[in-house]
Amino acid sequence: MMKYIIFLATFFSMIFAEKSPRLKFIVNGTTEPAMYHFSKPQNYMSVYHHEGTNVLYVGGQAVIYVLTFTDRGVSSLEIPVVTDENAKATCIAKSAPPKLECDNFITVIQKVNDTFVVCGTNAGTPKCWLLVNDTVLIDAPTNGQMASASDISPPYPSQRSVSVFADGNLYSAVSAVGRNPGTIRRTYGTQKLLKTESKWLQSPQFGGAAVMPSSQKLKDEIYFFFSEINKTARVDEEPYRSRIGRVCMVDEGGIKNLLPDSWTTFMKARVMCGVGSTPQQYNNIRQAIVLSEVAQEKRTGVMYGLFANAWDTTVICAYSVEDIDQAFATSKLKGYSSPLIGHRPGTCAFKNSTAAQNPKTLGVIRDHPEIEDVIRPVGGAPLNLPTDDHFTHTVAAIVLAVNDEHYSVLYLGTEQGKVLKVLHTNEEVFIICQYSLFHNDGPVLSMAIDSKQGHLYVGTAMAIQRIPLADCGRYGNSCQECILSRDPYCGWDAARRRCTAIPAGYNISSGALTQSLDYSNASICGEAAALKSHRTNPKRVVIDSNSTVYLPCPLHSFHATYRWEKDNCGKHYPCSIIGDFCVLAPTFAMPLENGVFRCMATENGHKVELISYRLVFNGGPLPASLASTMGPSLLLAAATLWLL
Repeated sequence: MMKYIIFLATFFSMIFAEKSPRLKFIVNGTTEPAMYHFSKPQNYMSVYHHEGTNVLYVGGQAVIYVLTFTDRGVSSLEIPVVTDENAKATCIAKSAPPKLECDNFITVIQKVNDTFVVCGTNAGTPKCWLLVNDTVLIDAPTNGQMASASDISPPYPSQRSVSVFADGNLYSAVSAVGRNPGTIRRTYGTQKLLKTESKWLQSPQFGGAAVMPSSQKLKDEIYFFFSEINKTARVDEEPYRSRIGRVCMVDEGGIKNLLPDSWTTFMKARVMCGVGSTPQQYNNIRQAIVLSEVAQEKRTGVMYGLFANAWDTTVICAYSVEDIDQAFATSKLKGYSSPLIGHRPGTCAFKNSTAAQNPKTLGVIRDHPEIEDVIRPVGGAPLNLPTDDHFTHTVAAIVLAVNDEHYSVLYLGTEQGKVLKVLHTNEEVFIICQYSLFHNDGPVLSMAIDSKQGHLYVGTAMAIQRIPLADCGRYGNSCQECILSRDPYCGWDAARRRCTAIPAGYNISSGALTQSLDYSNASICGEAAALKSHRTNPKRVVIDSNSTVYLPCPLHSFHATYRWEKDNCGKHYPCSIIGDFCVLAPTFAMPLENGVFRCMATENGHKVELISYRLVFNGGPLPASLASTMGPSLLLAAATLWLL
């Protein structure tokens, strides 16, 4: 069947940067069953997911969604959590906040032992419940086992809070608002409920918390990540500073007259994210996650922080967990000049430890909880990621590769509703791919990663989508395409001739699967595979000699270089990169002629043919005189239509 096209357009080019995703995928909700659409927008949400299950709990506006994901679809249960009418009326009568926030927004869903603790804003008067059998809400206890709801949930959804469960207890941090100075507390469980002293925090805004296990139970800790006001900032300085706050899980408070209901182990450190000591710093930490493990009495790993500057540009900085631990263990205390003798203030110690309860030691940590050492990023700068993508959320996992090495994989949600999958090695970051999951392009509001089941959950105000961590089938059906993906979850199976997920318990010594993660190296596929040429069946295009034709080639890898070859490499033609297409067009110097034109992509020495056309015209070479009369949008539209 002959197809005729007359495309009138101009050329414009685009430079491929190493910061771009190598591949871009559109995940269609109509073909991917693991998507749930909310009946109304949920602009504020809290999410709880227990690894190894298919159930996701989503707290929204006056409702909890219990979503069960399967390969066939998503089943849902909605649990109403209505607002107290008196609280709602009082909220509406106030001049602030916005009236839209005068409802019960669920801000906390945490499983504590066998019980779910649920807290919500309750129209400015926070309230907590216990969720029983995934269906029934009962009022939370008031017998001293749980802190006040206002110590767990903020009064309004636009204010940030974090909660984390560890060893039978719930730990909560609520950002400063109004007269509430902001606190870090143990809020529910069997141990004593503790709090920070008001002078320890300067209007904190929290972005995350992490449990930091140790080989010794005594040294188990909780890290909190937050920004606070810098009261000493000059006029030309940003008013924020980012911090890590840390408490010991064995902490049971001080003595009768000194920190009786407060932490005795709270310490905080400044976290820098920027280029060295230059003014190019990102001082507002929005979120932080920690990937850590304990081996041979030593805690190792990496912390990833999502930071913003005064212009709301977002970046990711990575930090060594060992560096953070070392700073808290050895740094001088800010403002304290006397020598530290004996038990170091802030060191984890059991309640019955005489040294830990020494009044002098408690007095030092009460008045000097900040350390002098500054925590700086690995490599001295943010990760080399695109700064035009506004990051809104991140999760990460450690993956054991077939070379018996561990690699970090980050998933970065953006303001445009996209997700970047990023490999972080000792040498660089490599953007494996970009997922476009949602048609409405709303920002990513929540993410949860399940390494046991191998799933990533991504949420916007309109929907929750689940995608596989090992999405190996999307990379292609050749060894080179699989290896060039540099995805730690995937390897080339030479026996089955496919790109496949690394199975649990994979025997590394078998050598059955091949990867190249530290750098792109398609040559490991062997010379025979490299020389094997893939030919496409040329599409026949017939056109009148007084018209201009533009031939589109869909881009596959955005890290490849593209060109057109005519009649088995007899001539080479450059392409114009327009959107996601490499377009062949005539020029005054190189008018198009009869023949077969093949679109070739070359990446790290691997060359592949993507599409070909057999061009037949009537009456002479195709002119280029009309090339400057039409805009690039028509060219892209025409190219898209051609491929449909």
